[in-house]
Amino acid sequence: MSCKKYLDVTPPNVGTLDYAFRNRNEAENYLFGCYNALQSMSNVVNDPGFVMSSEIVYPSDLEAFNVNFNIIRGNSQNVSSPLLNYWQGTNGGINLFEAIRKCNIMLENIDKPIDLTANEKSRWIAEVKFLKAYYTYFLARMYGPIPLYKTNFPIDASSAEMQIRREPVDSVFNYAVQLMDESIQDLPQQILNPTDELGRITKLIALSVKAEILATAASPLFNGNPDYNGFRDKDGTALFNPTYESKKWENAATACKVAIDEANLLGKKLYSFIPNAAVANLKDSLTRLLTIQNAVTEKWDINPELIWALNPTFGYQNLSIPRMYADNAKILYQAAGSFAVPIATTELFYTANGVPIEEDKTWDYNGRFSIQNGDGLHKNYIRSGYSTIKANFNREPRYYASIGFDGGYWFGNGVLNQAAMLSVQAKGLGSLAGPLDKWTTNVTAIWPKKLVSYLSVFNGSAFSAEPFRLPRMRLSGLYLLYAECLNEASGPNSTVFEYVDKVRTRAGLKGVVESWTNFSNAPGNIASKEGVRKIIHRERRSELCFEAQAGWDLRRWKEMPEAMSKPMRGWSVQQTTAATFYQPVTQFIPAFTTRDYLWPLSDAVLLNNKKNVQNPLW
Repeated sequence: MSCKKYLDVTPPNVGTLDYAFRNRNEAENYLFGCYNALQSMSNVVNDPGFVMSSEIVYPSDLEAFNVNFNIIRGNSQNVSSPLLNYWQGTNGGINLFEAIRKCNIMLENIDKPIDLTANEKSRWIAEVKFLKAYYTYFLARMYGPIPLYKTNFPIDASSAEMQIRREPVDSVFNYAVQLMDESIQDLPQQILNPTDELGRITKLIALSVKAEILATAASPLFNGNPDYNGFRDKDGTALFNPTYESKKWENAATACKVAIDEANLLGKKLYSFIPNAAVANLKDSLTRLLTIQNAVTEKWDINPELIWALNPTFGYQNLSIPRMYADNAKILYQAAGSFAVPIATTELFYTANGVPIEEDKTWDYNGRFSIQNGDGLHKNYIRSGYSTIKANFNREPRYYASIGFDGGYWFGNGVLNQAAMLSVQAKGLGSLAGPLDKWTTNVTAIWPKKLVSYLSVFNGSAFSAEPFRLPRMRLSGLYLLYAECLNEASGPNSTVFEYVDKVRTRAGLKGVVESWTNFSNAPGNIASKEGVRKIIHRERRSELCFEAQAGWDLRRWKEMPEAMSKPMRGWSVQQTTAATFYQPVTQFIPAFTTRDYLWPLSDAVLLNNKKNVQNPLW
């Protein structure tokens, strides 16, 4: 489904604002221009939530767009020219202050078009307020305290008047929520004309983002964080509140429930794959995998779980798929397959018993790297007789739906007959998916299968991608956010488990209480806030893996050092035997310190506005 009118219109360079708002059509063009920054943010290699998650790594010696992936290596971020600079719009970032100014211009001139109806006017104002709120929130996640440009400066304002200070982080979040509340009342409940308007903001999107803003403000990075006790502006104003407030979690939980109720009213539900004539007679296990994959890759207008995505389609399926045909070498660079998943990411997923692999009393954690051949019990997941490792056996369905591994079946890619499924063969030179040159080598020999539609095809003649829009918010993520907020507000209870279990049931797992009671060597985790917090965090990381969420979640939870303490390891990709291939090789050890939680301001920003102060430790 396209949105040609919405996506392709960019306001022309105009001489006066009067021209830009002389009639409805010109004003609508300007409205779409306010959306431009948002749509540009769909490029995941410029999203801190994607490149800072450690879920995917990229070869360090490739120049195409690897620089942002290198941030977690600790050797590239700087204050002279920051990477992903969303303050100034450089090095992969977008100038979000400029986007906010454009929104202010729209709000200040919305009365000028004489042919604009009252309903259109109220809706457009609501959309622009949402955009302004989201841009403010995005900056707050990255930088913490920021200046708030509630209105634009008069044209005759002096340079001194235009220098305003960064506001305390609580004030920033409160302002974003205020704008969101103002937008919600006039946004449409749903898009009635998807051909022209898919991607424009609805009430449900705004309610869901409001819940996320409040949950972020309630999280440890921003809620009573002692690391920033001395962080003040030049007038001595504290930019972080040193006092933890549990009420913030209660407010976030309430907002989540309001968003969930709205989703229910609109008939939203967790996605379930319904086999069609082209893929009839699938076994239940494979239908489950397609349910998990298609919750991400299904088209927006027919996916009942998808709350919000950005309109441009996900553009990196070609980097997420391995070679599975003998003649793929003829078109190597159409599908390089070089998005590499570290072993640590694969170990986030549970065992088939629905508990962490290191906790399962029945699973051989210490022997997980030993060699095992595909067997009849796993014939729907692993090629029979193929030598792989024990870690690929007895895992939860989300593992097989999300991870492309040596010996694993890959349904789709031009073969929709379950009996003839393709498989990944990645052991060394000469194997189908093995290394050929630096541009087409997956440095861990593990692929993010979840980011490839089963209808996309990489064969000998071409790579043909079935387009999809990577979700910004799915109903499953909203359920888990609600459970998280409830647990933080009041500890574990039946409602907390109910909403986690909704997601687990769709993934083919038993409920949390049953699974931890029967299989975990740490069953006491289900009885405490701290234990359930670990469970919910792990659940979010598994359910939303590769969806540009973990990089943000780990930051707001203040769990980046723990996640980044693990070496980014893969397999010995040049080796051709199971015994030599399955030897872990460290690609790099991430470097993350307290200062990395907040992005640095550039030297130029500090020079141009004397009221700005640098973020701590930069």
